[in-house]
Amino acid sequence: MSERNGSARPIAIYYEHPEWFKKLFDELDRRGITYQKIEAHNHRFDPTETESPYSLIVNRMSPSAWARGHTHAIPYTLEYCAHLKAIGANVINGYEAYLHEFSKVRQTRLLKSLGVNHPRSRVINHPSQAPAAAEGFGFPVITKANIGGSGAGIQKYDSPEELQRAADGASIDFGIDNVALVQEYIPPRGEQITRVEVLNSKFLYAIQLALVDPNSFNLCPGSYCRRNEESSCGVNDRGALIQKVTPPQEVIETVEKIMQTAGIEIGGVEYLVSDKDGEIYYYDINALSNFVDDAQNVIGFDPWPLMADFILDRSNHSAPAVNP
Repeated sequence: MSERNGSARPIAIYYEHPEWFKKLFDELDRRGITYQKIEAHNHRFDPTETESPYSLIVNRMSPSAWARGHTHAIPYTLEYCAHLKAIGANVINGYEAYLHEFSKVRQTRLLKSLGVNHPRSRVINHPSQAPAAAEGFGFPVITKANIGGSGAGIQKYDSPEELQRAADGASIDFGIDNVALVQEYIPPRGEQITRVEVLNSKFLYAIQLALVDPNSFNLCPGSYCRRNEESSCGVNDRGALIQKVTPPQEVIETVEKIMQTAGIEIGGVEYLVSDKDGEIYYYDINALSNFVDDAQNVIGFDPWPLMADFILDRSNHSAPAVNP
């Protein structure tokens, strides 16, 4: 490989979604940074190699790849990240981060281990187990596929009878690993949730999202991750319902602790304030950061140059001068 900006090894951006990182690529291109794009679903590696060919691998793999016909890339990425960890490669959002990214079970266990308030959950591997798993929970309850992404695989049941019918009809979504969670449903105060983004595992910004549809769980703030069936709640509606917020310092510290423990350097945590008891509940950990649309107007700055700065710093590349 040719020398890249003073380094014998290039930066690699490992990704799957065709649109999510266009702004990152544009920013690196604007700075004249040479890098290599690696499609997770079209990749191979030698498990006997002892050194990475890259100065830095930025893992931007999504657990929702199954929705785009790339299910095979999900377990493959876990093996690749394990290999990179074993050889001591320089990785952003490496093995530990990815373990938590594609497992809601691990996320729940992490929140419990940190003493962080979260919805009560039980794990099942067959629809027939759902009614028993919900015992002791008030209704509504929700079921979540262990590997989801953008709200996929989440279903809400308003009564024990409705959940029993779903169990009898085997209509509960268990996702690609046949593991699901039965979880108490926490009604969000004001029909709003908050997403906190981190960079270098430190607070970057937070946005509050108003729920367009209480039965839709796709809360991704980017237009490019809206699923086709949600076009009626499109980005124009969503954009008007997103605003910048400043969480309490305690929340910021909790989010940073979660991300540092999970090994997530770039990502987001979602939480809500319960309409029942007024308590904060943390319910989702994301190692794949989809920055908000129109960030300059919504949060007051563009986060993509900051991500590029972080990548360059971690890779030990020196950026070439950019002509004004």
